[in-house]
Amino acid sequence: MTQETARTWAEISLSSLEHNYRALRACAPDSRFLGTVKANAYGHGAVPVAKKLEALGADYLAVACLAEGRELRQAGITLPILILGMTPPELAGDVVALDLTQGVFTPELARALSDAAGAQGKTARVHLKCDTGMSRLGVLCQDPIRAADELAALAAWPHLDVEGIFTHFAASDEPGEDSEGYTMLQFTRFLDTLARCKSLHGLEFEIRHCANSGAVLQYPCTHLDMIRPGIALYGCYPDPCCEGLDGPGLRPVMALKSRVAAVRELPEDTPVSYGRTARFGRGGGRVAILPIGYADGLHRALSNEGSVWLGGRPCPIMGRVCMDMCMIGLGPEQDVRPGDVAEIFGEHLPVEHPARIAGTISYELLCAVAPRVPRLYQDRPL
Repeated sequence: MTQETARTWAEISLSSLEHNYRALRACAPDSRFLGTVKANAYGHGAVPVAKKLEALGADYLAVACLAEGRELRQAGITLPILILGMTPPELAGDVVALDLTQGVFTPELARALSDAAGAQGKTARVHLKCDTGMSRLGVLCQDPIRAADELAALAAWPHLDVEGIFTHFAASDEPGEDSEGYTMLQFTRFLDTLARCKSLHGLEFEIRHCANSGAVLQYPCTHLDMIRPGIALYGCYPDPCCEGLDGPGLRPVMALKSRVAAVRELPEDTPVSYGRTARFGRGGGRVAILPIGYADGLHRALSNEGSVWLGGRPCPIMGRVCMDMCMIGLGPEQDVRPGDVAEIFGEHLPVEHPARIAGTISYELLCAVAPRVPRLYQDRPL
C-alpha cells in the first residue's frame, strides 16, 4: 500500500492506450491521427496521455479550450494542438503565442487571430468549423453555396494559415438506418461544401476531418485526411453497435478502485446511509465501508442500484452514495476485511455496466473521476 492507494485511486494502463492507438490507426492507415485529450483526456490525465501519444507518433491532439491547450504546452508537448471549442476573441493573442490551432467559425475570431498573429510577426494556424447537423458550433452547411461564401470570407483574413476544415457527426455511434442516413446526410453536406469552396473560391484544405469514434469504427468513407477518435482511444465503444463482428478489440485504459476502510456488523432493522433508503432485515447483516463517494466520481444514481467487485464477486451498493463514502452489502460468509481492494469499474465490472444503471454513458463516468483521485500509470494491461 502507498499513499496513493490508501483510499481511492485510478489505474491507467498506458500499454492498453498504445494498443487502442495502434488498433484505431489500423482502421485508417492512410489518414493522420488526432488524439482527443480534452476533459483531462476523458478523465485519464491529459499530460501523461498526450506524452504517450506524442511518443507513439500521433499527428495531432485536440482539446476543448485554451486552458487545456496551455496546460499541454507548459508540460512540453510540441505536437499540433487543435482547440475544438470557442476562444473569446480577446484571448486570440494567447492562442498565437502558444502555437495552438484554433477552430474558427466567426468573423470576429478570424479577425482577432489575424490581428494577433500580425502583431506578433507570426501566422495563426486555423481549422474552419462546419455545422452539418450537430447544431452546436460552426458555419451552417445546409446551403453549401452560402456556406462556401462564409468559409471563404473567414479564410481571406491575412496572417491566417487555413490548414484544415472539419465537422462533427451527431449519430455516427448509434444503430439503425435512420442514424446511418443522418450520418451520410452530414457527410454529404460536408463534401458538397468542400466542393463549392473549391469551385467557387479556389479554396482547398490540407486536412479535412470528421471521423469521431463512431465514424472511425463504422464509416470508413469518412476517414478522409485525419481521424479523431475520442472515447474509443480509451477502450470504450461509443455504442455496442460499433464493436461489430471484427472490431479492433479495444482495451479499457482505466480501472477505478477503492480500499475497504471498515467492515461492520449491523443488527436487524438497521437503516443504512442518508434517507434510510436501505436497511437490514431479520438477523441484521454486514457492510463494508468504501472511502469513495460522489465527490470522487461515484455517480449518486448508483445508490441502491449499482455494485462493486469485492471479495471475488459483485456486491451491492446499499443506501445512498455519500459525498466521500459508500456502503457495500456483504454476504454472511464473505471474507472481506479492512484494506481489501474493491473495483468500482475495470476488469470485472466494465464502466459501461454502472453507466447503464445510472442512465448515462461511459464518457460521463470516466470524466467524472475527480482530480483528488490519484492516477497511477502502468505499462501493463489492467
